[in-house]
Amino acid sequence: MKERRQKTRPSFADHVYNTLFGRISNGEYAAEEKLPPEMVLAAEFGVSRPVLREALERLRAEGLLVSRQGAGNFVSARQVNPLGFGRIETIADIQRCYEFRLTIEPQAARLAAERRNDEALAELARALDLMGAATGSMLHREDADFTFHIAVAQAANNPYFEATLRALHEQISVGMKMHGQSLLREGLSGLERVLAEHKGIYHAIRSGDGDAAAAQMHAHVRHSQDRLFGGVSIDLRLPPKLAAG
Repeated sequence: MKERRQKTRPSFADHVYNTLFGRISNGEYAAEEKLPPEMVLAAEFGVSRPVLREALERLRAEGLLVSRQGAGNFVSARQVNPLGFGRIETIADIQRCYEFRLTIEPQAARLAAERRNDEALAELARALDLMGAATGSMLHREDADFTFHIAVAQAANNPYFEATLRALHEQISVGMKMHGQSLLREGLSGLERVLAEHKGIYHAIRSGDGDAAAAQMHAHVRHSQDRLFGGVSIDLRLPPKLAAG
């Protein structure tokens, strides 16, 4: 696991970092490709240049970007292997993303319960505090939500889980944002229910109960999917002529 700075909240720089990491992982920014100018990226993310530079510096420190004086920032030739996750374009894509998350996140939670340490638990608690503050203000923060799920993946101490979730950041965030909008229509009770689900995952991980952590994570992702789609699943089967081929 990489050593991480102590932080009190997920910052705008975290959001920029996660998004750019995902684009590099997906191959949207290819090896040795030049990133858009800092002014363009700062405007896209709605952040200041210092915030953007903090995220870029982190990517450079991890070997994903290189800076060429006078030329800008380029994706390193040593970048992570592109995972090939496409952008969310349809409601069916969101459901496929949830379907995939159900296969990997419960196992990440199980391993997190078995392998967590004090630093990992502190990171999970930090994300919960943010979600709790947002709930008290009748808000849903998908950045804090994503931070919690990344913290679970980090606690599993298997970089494949974290890299996969970061590569899926934009795809997962679409579902989280829509889920948050549906929760706000329910009022405080909906937000509190989701916060309780995250707390259940945290307590299972803290207690070292892998089975409970996996079950809590599976139930949470499933409930999120059901709330978003009203419990109705889209038929994702291939058309008969394609399935037979």
